[in-house]
Amino acid sequence: MRASRAGLGPGCDTGAGDAAAGQRKTQMCGGCHGITGWRTAYPEVYGVPKIGGQHPAYIVKALQAYKSGERGHPTMKAIAASLSDQDMADLAAYYGGAAQTAAK
Repeated sequence: MRASRAGLGPGCDTGAGDAAAGQRKTQMCGGCHGITGWRTAYPEVYGVPKIGGQHPAYIVKALQAYKSGERGHPTMKAIAASLSDQDMADLAAYYGGAAQTAAK
């Protein structure tokens, strides 16, 4: 799957993500994003966003922003720091297709 960079800024090409590989990489995601209505208290109380069904290019852009420090959530920065560009594309392919899979 290749997503457009239109409107998402430079460096937002999701590449060829593999949803099956992405599913095998979700261990760090599910603890927060896999729980409906989950709220976290670190560094402040807020509702954790749902990522299933998000556009893959948005997911990649968000992960890149955490990795670069553009976005500042400490947990997400640490997780994104460990991800390669291929990991990000794979996770985006998996979560980007989650809404379609759940609807079937």
